[in-house]
Amino acid sequence: MKKLFPLLSLLMLLATMSSAQRLYTRNANVYFDATSKNSPEQIEAKSQSGTLVLDLATGRVESAVLLKGLLFEKALMQEHFNENYVESDKYPKASFKGKIENASSLNLKKDGEYKANLVGKMSLHGVTKDVRYPATFTVKKGVVSANCSFVVVLADYDISVPSMVADKLNKNATVKIDATLQPM
Repeated sequence: MKKLFPLLSLLMLLATMSSAQRLYTRNANVYFDATSKNSPEQIEAKSQSGTLVLDLATGRVESAVLLKGLLFEKALMQEHFNENYVESDKYPKASFKGKIENASSLNLKKDGEYKANLVGKMSLHGVTKDVRYPATFTVKKGVVSANCSFVVVLADYDISVPSMVADKLNKNATVKIDATLQPM
């Protein structure tokens, strides 16, 4: 037992250290806006259940949102979004897997604001594309927040806009993600 105690202590220390290297959330705010400038109504949705995992040691980042979790103001918009555009029964989520391009220049253990670029692969509607998005990480009193805003060209992900709604629905959707991260 005396020989086992130091080994168990070391394993617990390593587990604590490795978990402190990872930050995550399951309640990232995700905002989607595909409103055309000629649209009489807003084509926007929100979710508060996006996931985001950040490995501080490697700079790896993964995020996902269930598409049915994006809630529109009008039920008909939600139905059209899920059934006609993103086909969320067939393709239930949008995801990003990649890394922080300039991870070595970030010190997310020190208060401040850090600009970064995320590079990786985004998957949506059964299509995966190489992407590069700007992001901002803010550390305040030891709490890390992540913010990212980017444009998704719907046609790049085989999402077509029918001509009868082309004046209402923008062919480019703006996506914004805001997350407060916690240690794993």
